[in-house]
Amino acid sequence: MKKSTVNKNNNPWDFLDQYRGKTFKGEWPTIDKLFEITAHRYPERRCFTSFDGEEISLTYGDAYGIVTGISKYLSQRGIKRGDKIALTGKNSPEWTLAFLSILSAGGVVVPIDYQLETEKILHLARFAGSRCLFIDEEKYDYAKQSGDFSLIISLSDKRPGYILDIAGKGETTRPEPDKPEKNEVTAETGQFDDSLQKPSPGMQPEEDDLAAILFTSGTTGNEKGVMLTHGNLVSDVFLAQSLLNVSKNDVFYALLPLHHSYSMNAVFLQAISVGAEIVFAKRLVVKEILSDLKRGRVTMFLGIPLLFNKLLKGILKGIREKGIVVYAIVRLLMGFSGLVKKVLKVNPGKRLFHSILSKASLDSIRICISGGGPLAPSTFKMYNQFGIDFVQGYGLTETSPIVTLNPVERYKVTSVGKVIPRVDVRIKDEDEKGIGEILIKGPIVTGGYYKNPEATREAFTEDGYLKTGDLGYLDSENYLYLAGRKKSMIVTEGGKNVYPEEIEDHFQLYEEIEQIVVRGFTKDEQMKVEGIEALVYPSPDYFEEYGEKGKRERIGRIISEVNRELLPYQRIERFTLLDEPMEMTTTKKIKRYKLKST
Repeated sequence: MKKSTVNKNNNPWDFLDQYRGKTFKGEWPTIDKLFEITAHRYPERRCFTSFDGEEISLTYGDAYGIVTGISKYLSQRGIKRGDKIALTGKNSPEWTLAFLSILSAGGVVVPIDYQLETEKILHLARFAGSRCLFIDEEKYDYAKQSGDFSLIISLSDKRPGYILDIAGKGETTRPEPDKPEKNEVTAETGQFDDSLQKPSPGMQPEEDDLAAILFTSGTTGNEKGVMLTHGNLVSDVFLAQSLLNVSKNDVFYALLPLHHSYSMNAVFLQAISVGAEIVFAKRLVVKEILSDLKRGRVTMFLGIPLLFNKLLKGILKGIREKGIVVYAIVRLLMGFSGLVKKVLKVNPGKRLFHSILSKASLDSIRICISGGGPLAPSTFKMYNQFGIDFVQGYGLTETSPIVTLNPVERYKVTSVGKVIPRVDVRIKDEDEKGIGEILIKGPIVTGGYYKNPEATREAFTEDGYLKTGDLGYLDSENYLYLAGRKKSMIVTEGGKNVYPEEIEDHFQLYEEIEQIVVRGFTKDEQMKVEGIEALVYPSPDYFEEYGEKGKRERIGRIISEVNRELLPYQRIERFTLLDEPMEMTTTKKIKRYKLKST
């Protein structure tokens, strides 16, 4: 069993020393105390910004005052430490204010996917034992009529009990900028500002208290409530910063649903830990995304492979339209830029391709981060060639979620990154290539699943490592490489292990293919031998003028092209064209368990 080593280089959390024992107890502050500390450090900095309709922007001081008021209102309505409170709605400043207010009141937040059917949302809220519900306008009336909750608060001003009206019913506090007074000094000097609130024993949550119950909605269909403590989430925020430089000058883009652990940590919690601004996306539409990026001067753009591939395809298509000579010159310059960036640690791409990046609304972007699924190495490589620092990571809801990140200065194109400090990753039952199941232990790992002791027992080894169900290997520098899911692995006639995700990666930049799933089909039931097939949903836009025969011929040629890049035992033997798209999760991963077996 291969074991990872521990990185002890960077400590971006050192500033917490001045607050430990005064504002919070233990090693890590709770999330609400982390926000309070940031609000006192940077009260005048922008916190939450929305361009949906009239532009709205709150400073950290404004937001802290609102959170104080809402949390006091919740306490007045009987919410106590440890009470579960459900939160469901579109990304918005109101969503984040509700999240922080629940924790500030001592409650446990239960974020639920807003795209689920309303009855499913209410079912999950009831399952978690939620006393109170924060909800958006479209589903407010149904929830109200259900009679399931003693208190319902609206995230929209179009329904009664609007969250910002509620804030005024509790006593609010707006922190003043740190100023040297009497014997006090500012946070910038490394000493404690006595205006911060002291912990109230017995009332406020502590580091090891449950902070959130996150319901997974992965591709396997096994929905579970992952229990994460304040310590799990906050430790992951700061340990990840050892490999990712973020600052108060950054502007994060909240595009992916914040109820999902990836966006919750890598956008929301990362931003509030350093005093950065969050710009909220209106909707997942490319034209509006590009408008938000430019208007908000976004520097930290977090997305999923599907989105980054779509943007890259658009950029390359625009270059090709300028003619074969221009395209060849640009690709030559891209290769030169990538080589200089990798070898000399100098980034000429931003200057070389400024006009291209500006047209794509990516000129202000400092770092792109891809998560929620595997990204093709070619996509990763091209963004870096264009001069954008591109970071790929790996994690699970059960790990808060970040386990690895590719450092900007020392990235490896085919890796999902280096294991973050204080986290131990092991590889179990390695095959001849060193590939085995990824096991994880550390402060970021969940204690288990809510009301599901059997699933909790099954999820851990006897010595306390989380079994991820993912396959991969570690190199000598503690970088992790993914092979695929244990459950989706195909065993061929020659006894070779084939990982579908590795094959699917080869199709990510083909405009003709909207979705593809590679899986095994039974060739010999008695011998348990599998062949390899692909389910393909062709791009409706691309094939608008093609007949069925032309569509099949083009997809067939693409599969033949990819097969030539693969080893003989990895090659696709048959394919099926689908008339309808395959069902996806919120983070745009195909739900494999929904597909009919052959």
